[in-house]
Amino acid sequence: MSPSTELTRPREPVEGPDRKFRVLAGAYGVSTYGNYLNLIALGLFAYEVTGTAFGVGAVMVLRLFCGFAAGLAAGAVMARVSRRSVMIWADVAQGTAMIMLALAAERAPLWLLAAAAMVLGAGNTLFTVGLRSAVPALVGHEARGRANSLLVTSRSLATVLGFASAAPVIALGGYSLAFAFNAASFAVSAVALWVLFPRADDEPGADHDGTAGTVGEDGAEDGAEQGAEKGVLAGKRSRWRLARSLPALLMGMIALRGLDALASSSHNVALPVVAHDSAPDEPAVFMAQFWAAWAVGTVLAQLVLRRRWGEAAWGERAFALGTCAMSLSFIAAFLGLPAVALVVAAASAGFADGWTETVYTSRLQMASARQRDRLFGLSATVEQSGFALGTVAAAAALERVPALAVVAVFHGAAVCGALVLLRATAGRRGADRLRRARLPAADQRR
Repeated sequence: MSPSTELTRPREPVEGPDRKFRVLAGAYGVSTYGNYLNLIALGLFAYEVTGTAFGVGAVMVLRLFCGFAAGLAAGAVMARVSRRSVMIWADVAQGTAMIMLALAAERAPLWLLAAAAMVLGAGNTLFTVGLRSAVPALVGHEARGRANSLLVTSRSLATVLGFASAAPVIALGGYSLAFAFNAASFAVSAVALWVLFPRADDEPGADHDGTAGTVGEDGAEDGAEQGAEKGVLAGKRSRWRLARSLPALLMGMIALRGLDALASSSHNVALPVVAHDSAPDEPAVFMAQFWAAWAVGTVLAQLVLRRRWGEAAWGERAFALGTCAMSLSFIAAFLGLPAVALVVAAASAGFADGWTETVYTSRLQMASARQRDRLFGLSATVEQSGFALGTVAAAAALERVPALAVVAVFHGAAVCGALVLLRATAGRRGADRLRRARLPAADQRR
């Protein structure tokens, strides 16, 4: 076959996830629904138990801190225990915590509330790291992009449903019913994993996905490094080893993801304030419309991404451009736009949010299985840190500064970070073109 024929030959479409994975994605959506229902219910419940806004904040900080710690430990845990087991036990632990709260209801002691927050924080992080890392093993390396799109779509729809149904569920049966719903959602997820998750992956640290043992197109081979890592103790030393072995652009993506989480905390904190100012009679309706438009945008992003094939679709440049678009769209949403324009801005933010989530996850999944577990653990730690820091800083800033200014500053920082990453990718692409241009001359000298 001639080179010209190879270049013009149409690319064959990649086969998508099978029915079992689609069921797993549906179960993940059910679990996510329970999580977001619980996010509202637990916050309100914490206020009733502690009686102060400080108490609510302390519970949330405890939850985020445990998620941060679980991210640090995720790589070491999954080097010893299979992803399947980690995810199932994370669901079981979180479901048990919710059952305890549902049974205790309004009589729950403070220690039980704190323990539940700790279990939820750590369990959610470990589950997410395990799921993201397992996708290539479940569907194959080539189909991971479509599998991630399916998971993002399921999560986006579940997020909106969880937020929208929290108030009616609490009004119908109180906090006990909300916590029981959440426990049931964890049970659905655990059963689906037990039945459908292949036991071939039920071996700690095993690489069953057929990846080549690299961390991506930067050319950083880790085949020899994997042999050396077998003798390295898990913990801080292995995490530093991972960080040193990663290409600079991949570390830049993880850093930008943390900056994005920090920026996202600002609109999450500011949106209820804007909702009460813009629609004092129906703030919940305002927020429901915003998040519904956002969810539609995330689904549209997955439809577009399904038509993109090849590793270039999941690169640093696509992630940086998506981060820019997302931050600018969220800033636009706080400009006091008319209702139709606000819906468009929210949908645009959702489109970019869904785009960046899928591209980022697919890019990190290019690593070998041994590195993926630690890589997603590191990412979870960075994201939790960014969101926690941003939540505290944004809440303090909103006491003195308008919501638009707070959101603009936070998301402006994310835009600046994305532009730095774009500049770095442009420099690398230029160096690659120059190196390729010199190859024929070198061959001639030989």
